[in-house]
Amino acid sequence: MSNSNPRGPDWSDLERLQPYVAWLIPGILLLALLFTSVYTVQAESQGVVLRFGRYVKTVDPGLRFKFPFGIDEVSFVRVKRQLKQEYGFGTPGATDASQYSDEQKEERTMVTGDLNIATVEWVIQYRVRDPKLFLFEVRNPGQTLRDISESVMRTVVGDRTVDEVITIGRQEIEVEALLHLQELVDKYELGLSIDQVQLKNVNPPMPVQPSFNEVNQAQQEREQMINVANGEYNKEVPRARGEANQKTQAAEGYALKRVNEAQGDVSRFNAVFAEYAKAPEVTKQRIYIETMRQVVPTLGQKIILDDQANQILPLLNLAPQAARRSK
Repeated sequence: MSNSNPRGPDWSDLERLQPYVAWLIPGILLLALLFTSVYTVQAESQGVVLRFGRYVKTVDPGLRFKFPFGIDEVSFVRVKRQLKQEYGFGTPGATDASQYSDEQKEERTMVTGDLNIATVEWVIQYRVRDPKLFLFEVRNPGQTLRDISESVMRTVVGDRTVDEVITIGRQEIEVEALLHLQELVDKYELGLSIDQVQLKNVNPPMPVQPSFNEVNQAQQEREQMINVANGEYNKEVPRARGEANQKTQAAEGYALKRVNEAQGDVSRFNAVFAEYAKAPEVTKQRIYIETMRQVVPTLGQKIILDDQANQILPLLNLAPQAARRSK
């Protein structure tokens, strides 16, 4: 049996790898440096830079640099994305878990100003305006916004009657709720901008909804009858006024005509009287002749005798008249 010595390590191989190992470690460090110091902010976002956990700055979209190895940390906030919260209902399949609450029934049940109950469902749409305030001023800005929105809506609805809430006051409620909500969001420094408050389903409670529908239908019928009456009024009154104006103008024209005729007769009489005063006989004869010119053509057959002819027997030719009678 022969003894064989095991072969020891070949140190020459390690010596050949030593240059590569010397370059490998700096390369890994360089890659780690680049990987931890370069980052990209997307177009719809802003980056909030923290250094040792303290806020440093907010950066806009693009390629950015920071201190590596965890010295600087960046939180990305989507400032151009419109977010929404639903109250009193929840959209099936919503990707945002904070979009709606599990307490939907409690959220939508409200008391109006006339101590009636209404179910109000609404949506708010908002954006992140200041990432710094959004991340650091309030611990849970989403839940805080829900609480503020519910408080504002209950206040606005509580200032109105149930009829105003359900029918004519919807737009006014949306505008007032938006103003109050934005005011409180700014006061609590949530860093949010409220774009819209929109009412969805606003109804009376289910037990009284049939009665409310009957009242609403009666109001609509009343409005329809009022509109029909106003239409008839607007059609008949202008026509009657037009006829009255027409008759008034006709009467005024007739009166003016009669006055002008009377003034003309007076002027002619005054002129004749002035001539008569100058030459009574001549004027009298002229008037007589003018009168006869007007009267004689309307008399038909005329026989003129001299009133002084007392010795002449007038002979009338009656033959033509007898011939006409025989026919």
